[in-house]
Amino acid sequence: MSTYNHNQLIAQFRSFRQQLRDCFNSYSDSIIDLLDALAGNSVGASSVVELSLSPLFQRTYNSVYKAISESFHTKTEENNQSEKLQEKLKKLKQTVTQFIPIPLKNPFYLLAIDTTPAPRPYADTMTERGYIYQPNTIKGNKPINIGNSYSIVSVLPEKDTLFGATWSIPLSGERVPLEGSGTSLGSEQIKALLEDKSLSMYDELCVLAADSTYSQRSFLFEQCKHKNLVVIARVRSNRVFYQSPPPIKDLAQKRGCPKKYGLRFSLAESDTWHECDETTQFAHTTRKGRQLKVMIQTWHNMLMRGTQQQKMYRHPFTLLRISVTDDTSSLLWKPMWLIVSGTQRQELSPHVTYSSYRQRFDIEHMLRFSKQRLLMTQFQTPEVEHEENWIRLVMLAYVQLWAAKELACYLPKPWERYKKPHSDTIMTPSTVQRDFTRIISEIGKPGHSPKPRGNSTGRLTGQTQAKRPKHTVIKKGKKSNKPQKQVA
Repeated sequence: MSTYNHNQLIAQFRSFRQQLRDCFNSYSDSIIDLLDALAGNSVGASSVVELSLSPLFQRTYNSVYKAISESFHTKTEENNQSEKLQEKLKKLKQTVTQFIPIPLKNPFYLLAIDTTPAPRPYADTMTERGYIYQPNTIKGNKPINIGNSYSIVSVLPEKDTLFGATWSIPLSGERVPLEGSGTSLGSEQIKALLEDKSLSMYDELCVLAADSTYSQRSFLFEQCKHKNLVVIARVRSNRVFYQSPPPIKDLAQKRGCPKKYGLRFSLAESDTWHECDETTQFAHTTRKGRQLKVMIQTWHNMLMRGTQQQKMYRHPFTLLRISVTDDTSSLLWKPMWLIVSGTQRQELSPHVTYSSYRQRFDIEHMLRFSKQRLLMTQFQTPEVEHEENWIRLVMLAYVQLWAAKELACYLPKPWERYKKPHSDTIMTPSTVQRDFTRIISEIGKPGHSPKPRGNSTGRLTGQTQAKRPKHTVIKKGKKSNKPQKQVA
């Protein structure tokens, strides 16, 4: 890398950090210190308070909690707090999207959405806790826990190589309300991103990759309202869809409402399948050099059942069946079904659709890295607002690693003798985090250095604090359509 390009990258990273600091009105220097300590936490802290011992955190441990509490939800701004919060989040999105590269290989921005659990089973004094879904590795145990869930929407940048680094740039992270669902909150997040004229992806074609949770009718119906959005969602193998009805040749011979659905198409019953409209085959080489064969069967203009409010017969989709075989022509795993919904779905070929959905798993890597290396679920607080602040700060710390990846050098550990230092190795989030302390020490910090203000007077003699009340776990009740009995 030339000296000019290196200096230009440093100037861009400094500008990004300055804009990041300007997004916060109070305790901005403490927030930047906390983000730096969190992004540079490669070998040390296992709890949030230990971040104050980082060389990148220039203040005392009290500033850690003050930065978290005053970052987004603040008690000092009770008037119009929601409006100020939305303005701050919008400004942060504009700052983050500056580092999202314009797609070159594909003519669309690739988005991903997922819901991740934040378990808090022992936080009895937290006001809002409910039963959440959390996978369990022990067979036979129920996949549930007590705490909150967060809906994350991120951008998946294009990879330089076929097996490039798994980066996922988070743009929005919101807590799923106990009275709502992750899919309904995800619809609001996607709507806010696509309708924001200040973002670079406004009016550009966007593709959203999601798992089977987001293949339900209520979510897809809301996404069909966006003309520049295409949804790629996985579906369970027991779903039932329908063909498009045959065209009516003579309207005079038919009376009544025209037919809206055609023949039944059950994914679990192969005898209900009609002949596919298109078949695509190509070879795929794994990271270890194994040769695989991928076959994609495509059915166009498929339909799913709707309701009186959600007329899904007006929104046909494309159905894909992907089967992967080895050199002996034997299936490696169960075939995967995907649906492609949206008005511009024809612009995506089956091969591009398959590769785009495979890249969706990068958001899983981002969530795992955030929990293991960025202490995403380690913050213990009875305040729900502070927990929401912490999740957003963790996302910003991850964005800082993405913004600094061009400045990072590869530093292998002492036992990694087979790897060369300062090589052109693919920069993963953990690799950038290992070198983040050196980067900040060289380019400096925006803002001002801390100044001692003297010792606090503390509590008065004999002063006591009231114990926090304990709250029960909120359990969602089943919705009943039966009319309630009127009391005489």
